[in-house]
Amino acid sequence: MLYRRLVKDTDFTLLAAVIFLLAYSLVVQASATTNMPVGGDPWYYTKRHALYIGVGLVAMFGAMSVDYRTLARWYKVIYVANLLLLAGVLVAGSSAMGAQRWFHLGPFSVQPSEFAKVAIILTLAAHLSRRVDRLERWTDLILPFCHAGLPALLILVQPDLGTSLVFSGILLGMLFIAGAPWTHLAGIYGGALAAAVSWVVLHLKYGVWIPLKAYQLKRLIVFAQPNIDPLGAGYHIKQALVAIGSGRLLGKGLFTGTQSRLRFLPMQHTDFVFAVVGEELGFVGAVALLTLFFVIIWRGVRIAAEAKDAFGTLVAAGVVSMFAFHIIVNVGMTVGIMPITGIPLPFVSNGGSAMVTNCIAVGLLLGIHFRRRSISF
Repeated sequence: MLYRRLVKDTDFTLLAAVIFLLAYSLVVQASATTNMPVGGDPWYYTKRHALYIGVGLVAMFGAMSVDYRTLARWYKVIYVANLLLLAGVLVAGSSAMGAQRWFHLGPFSVQPSEFAKVAIILTLAAHLSRRVDRLERWTDLILPFCHAGLPALLILVQPDLGTSLVFSGILLGMLFIAGAPWTHLAGIYGGALAAAVSWVVLHLKYGVWIPLKAYQLKRLIVFAQPNIDPLGAGYHIKQALVAIGSGRLLGKGLFTGTQSRLRFLPMQHTDFVFAVVGEELGFVGAVALLTLFFVIIWRGVRIAAEAKDAFGTLVAAGVVSMFAFHIIVNVGMTVGIMPITGIPLPFVSNGGSAMVTNCIAVGLLLGIHFRRRSISF
């Protein structure tokens, strides 16, 4: 009986897309990092990525096995625990590259802000599921924005602008599905964007204080004026564009890219891994990768539409919004149409906390699909 249910109700299209994507990412990581030996081991990053995949798969099937509806009853506990972890990392966390985002556990590090994405999806879904179609007034949006804004602010202090922006994308998608008028959302987000741009301009012209680090501000300036600092803040995007452009249709081949193998491309295994794909696998390889992402997004949308309750619909909408935001911004910054924000490419960029978080998110989608009928497991 259970076996037949697993076969009948598991979304094998989504599962297959994720498995193919994980295999794809392992090959890309090997190609991107074997010229970056650690302790004399050229396969160091590849081995770690494989370990992250293994842990992520366990987490994915674990999340699938839990009845997602029980999580709604614990949303207050999840929310408070999330805030405590985000506050704790500011006090007792480890610093690297000017940011305090990690807890070190032996040879590994844990980044609470990554897991906070799933936490905010679950807790915001529980909050909004009680207010579906009761978000017509401007004042109705205050609590949801505060709900997502508090953890986002703690993440911004680390500082981690990219992850805090992901929260805005998650919030936008979930509010829209919950019934908030698109005119209100467009007004709020459009106004916020205009205010942010104006603030940056005032800072540059009159020295008005701005809550950004110097490197974050340089990234915004370089985005507006790409040629202003080609050997400094603009170096990343210049090398990424050279890598992608040189790949042409079929790419230079795995392990034979010049920008990545000769270490011209910064952060080639994390933020700019899509440039490695473009250089070594070309347009065809990049389209294949984006197709896998499209399948995951498509299945997520279908799962949201078919969920048996508002909570399930909103959780699926939050997961889809998170993935879509990551993909659009990461690919956009790699090809120069968006500023560099340090947002990784889901499943492909190297990083354990991000990998496990993404796999948990997929597990939630699989669990919602599995329980879309009245019988529970």
